[in-house]
Amino acid sequence: MAAAADFAQSKQAMSYALCKHLNRDPSDISSTIIKESDIASLFSHIVNPSQDEVKKWVEFSSNFVQSDGEQHVLLGNLNQHLSQMSVLLAGGFKPSVADIVVFATVHVFMCHLSDSELQKCPHILRWMDYIQNAVDFGTTVQKINVTKSVFNPPSHPKKAEKGDVDPSCKKVLSGQKITEKSDGTADSKKAAVENKVPGDQANPTSAKNNKPSGDKKKAQEKTAGKATEAAPQKSAEKDSECSVSILNIQVGVIRKAWKHPSADSLLVEEIDLGDGNVRQVVSGLAKFFNPDDLVNRHVVLITNVKPGKLRDVMSAGLVLCASNKDHTIVEPLIPPEGAKLGERISFAGFDGKPEDVLNPKKKQLDKITPHLRTDENGIATFRGIPFITSAGPCRSSVPNADVK
Repeated sequence: MAAAADFAQSKQAMSYALCKHLNRDPSDISSTIIKESDIASLFSHIVNPSQDEVKKWVEFSSNFVQSDGEQHVLLGNLNQHLSQMSVLLAGGFKPSVADIVVFATVHVFMCHLSDSELQKCPHILRWMDYIQNAVDFGTTVQKINVTKSVFNPPSHPKKAEKGDVDPSCKKVLSGQKITEKSDGTADSKKAAVENKVPGDQANPTSAKNNKPSGDKKKAQEKTAGKATEAAPQKSAEKDSECSVSILNIQVGVIRKAWKHPSADSLLVEEIDLGDGNVRQVVSGLAKFFNPDDLVNRHVVLITNVKPGKLRDVMSAGLVLCASNKDHTIVEPLIPPEGAKLGERISFAGFDGKPEDVLNPKKKQLDKITPHLRTDENGIATFRGIPFITSAGPCRSSVPNADVK
């Protein structure tokens, strides 16, 4: 199990992360203070906790280090608490000082557990995976590989055949008319149409006499051929507007963030896409994040939306966020560690090229975003197919959430 030296390393990681979180220089805290202080004393030296809820978790961390042999019980309590929470403090989803001190404390212990023991703490694993990707602990903390992020993408969607209907766009791909049967209604209509003909249809001679002339027949065939060719083409064009492949979704990192000068609900971010590609984006995140919370955060954004001004400030992108039903929790999607700046998100079975710039008049985003969601594990998906990067899937700490 974890040794005293390991917990000493935890204090160093905790000190570094708390300073970064509070915009302080980590070098302000001397190595002597870190070495000689216990968890509670070191925390109080850096943070002046005013919330009883924060004090409770500092006490939890102190007990965790001192309660030799009782850590499994404390982990069970922590796992139960996180079963209904994204982060430790009630009503929030952003990492707090409480999350930092508890993470730094339990991290070293979790690293010594077997795979079977780790599986008993699924909610802690999900929480730790989120915290280690959202908080900077320096180089002293080794990241935990969470096995739940490994998955097999769904198989390639069945290719539409003649007469099939694309359920997402509700268009007949072959251009044929859909025939529905319900209580014999369709059959009755068909019979009525067949009976509603001039003359004596039962008389073969009459039917023969009603055949169109040669010239007229050729004209009819020519017109029908054009209609048959045009219908599938039109349906295919409309189907492509519902495909996620028309979006250029890329990985970026926020280098700067500040409040919108004339809108309290908006923030302005400077997002780096690599190779010198930096663009300005306006997002409705002011109610959920302070600008400093977003700096150096990796995000996922649509980069081929048409640039335009939002309250007189130019925006050239759309940061994709997960939100719960009542929109009280909103969080930018998190690309996995190791994902390259600027790389395009891919979806199994959707290999088309993105449009240069989306046409707002076609309302393409309105057709696609209803199908963007996180699953029960927080993995971002399009119709159940994950957002994939070279390093794995994109995710959120908000499961079963809308993404837009």
